[in-house]
Amino acid sequence: MAATAGGRSRLHNFLEGAGNGGEHRLVANGCENNVTKLVVENAVIVFGRRGCCMCHVVNRLLLGLGVNPAVCEVDEEKEEAVLHELSVTNGGGVQFPAVFVGGKLFGGLDRVMSTHITGELVPILKEAGALWL
Repeated sequence: MAATAGGRSRLHNFLEGAGNGGEHRLVANGCENNVTKLVVENAVIVFGRRGCCMCHVVNRLLLGLGVNPAVCEVDEEKEEAVLHELSVTNGGGVQFPAVFVGGKLFGGLDRVMSTHITGELVPILKEAGALWL
């Protein structure tokens, strides 16, 4: 996903929602909480609580590998609805941060770190189309 002015991805800017008094909302194509569509449309997407340090670590690790993941920071009032939709789509057990690679739940920070350490992460990202080299 290409970066825009100010270094933020288009998804991040889109999710902020212009003209709503600074309130951050998760909106995709006019349907609130359409997270399934976001998962399918992005090679790598990270869902996490707004300001979560673990989400930041996952994002920085992926950026360091050359992946520009879509990041969806969810506000507290939307958290339950987003987790519910992610759980329904993926058979339950989804927690933040939730990393999706190639449209499938990959895991959280622990899974990303462990596969990175063992050298398995880069081939998985290449297979999903998140890395080209």
